[in-house]
Amino acid sequence: MTGTSATASRDRLWILVGYLIAVAAAGACVYLMDGHPLIEVFAADVVGTIVIFLFSVVFRNSSFYDPYWSVAPPLIAAWFVLIGEGAVEMRQWVVLALVVAWSIRLTGNWLYGWSGMNHEDWRYVQLREQTGALWWPVSFLGVHLMPTIVVFAGCVPLYPALVSGSVPVNWLDAIALLVGVAAVWLEYRSDLELHQFRKVRGSRQEVLTTGVWAWCRHPNYLGEMGFWISLFLFGLASTDGMYPWSWVGAVAMVMLFVGISIPMIERRLSADKPAYAEYKKDVEMLLPLSKNRSG
Repeated sequence: MTGTSATASRDRLWILVGYLIAVAAAGACVYLMDGHPLIEVFAADVVGTIVIFLFSVVFRNSSFYDPYWSVAPPLIAAWFVLIGEGAVEMRQWVVLALVVAWSIRLTGNWLYGWSGMNHEDWRYVQLREQTGALWWPVSFLGVHLMPTIVVFAGCVPLYPALVSGSVPVNWLDAIALLVGVAAVWLEYRSDLELHQFRKVRGSRQEVLTTGVWAWCRHPNYLGEMGFWISLFLFGLASTDGMYPWSWVGAVAMVMLFVGISIPMIERRLSADKPAYAEYKKDVEMLLPLSKNRSG
């Protein structure tokens, strides 16, 4: 084993240790609390986030948090299935399988692209440079806690779908499943094509414009939004009326990607890749198979 691969393996081991400690702390929080399951899970989620933040500080790398986005939802879903004795069993297993499939894809993609503690997300590096001495408070609030809150909001529909909802499986479940499967497939396909492109491209200035990347400029983000919308639809399908606040997560996800994530990466790509301007003229940001008429 080379020195680089040995270091990467050691760093991944630390990630595993950190997340096991975070899960244990979150589990202890749920065990000690006696309240509504959503409140218990939210508190446990915040406790787990604090543990991961402390590891980020120790290793001076906020990318320690990156897997949290894809690790927390399947744990939340599994817990809801365990306590959801009155829910529709078929819906429980379908939703859980979808969440696990999404988690495996996203976590696996992160592992594939993360080389170790020597790598930190470029957005965090940029924020660190901009905030200076305030970086760690900004990191806790913006890089760690805010995404945790958004993801938790996205998981709220899991409560009616997996715990409290008693409406039999219906046509809306079918739509939710179709949207969810299509979303996970689109994300997987986007990742695969991007990894293959990076292996064969002649230079870093080249732009991927084929496959699903010819449908829209951000098929991966489109798939991610679709996944969270599918969870909202499952929650809607499981109740006679909309569960309180179950829509907030899907809306927050769309606002996060459209208002923050996509503009940041588009600014970077436009600055780094001269050909990206032409790509923007020809391909819509998120609407597949459509030309950008706004230029």
